[in-house]
Amino acid sequence: MNSNQTSGTTGSSGSTTGTTGTSGTSGTTATKPTESMKSNLGEAGTHLKQAAQHTGQTLKGAASAAGEELRTGQAGIKSELSESASATRAAASEVAGAAREQADELMEKGRDLIDSASELIRERPMAAFGAALAAGWVLAKLTRNND
Repeated sequence: MNSNQTSGTTGSSGSTTGTTGTSGTSGTTATKPTESMKSNLGEAGTHLKQAAQHTGQTLKGAASAAGEELRTGQAGIKSELSESASATRAAASEVAGAAREQADELMEKGRDLIDSASELIRERPMAAFGAALAAGWVLAKLTRNND
């Protein structure tokens, strides 16, 4: 070997390491791959950091959209419940009105029946007395114990 030639071995990573001849410089070929590796690792770290930031922003956007959807859904449910309650109140009011009308009609029919019976009793008191006596006798027979 002459004094300007480099002698060395190739390591497992493929980079040349070793010592130079008489010039006195050592590791000049070893620092370039190390610096390149550091640079590549730095770039990879930067890319990872950017990817993490992008992922975080995407997650924030998705969470914000989901929150907005929940608020919209909640408002829709409240609106539907309010409409349902209003419809229920209206239906209950209609049913109450119809029930009042039916009760009024039944009361009127009852008054008419009482008036009609009262008039019949005035016109035929003996027949009314006989009918009452017969009705009492039938009720007594039905309710008496058969001992």
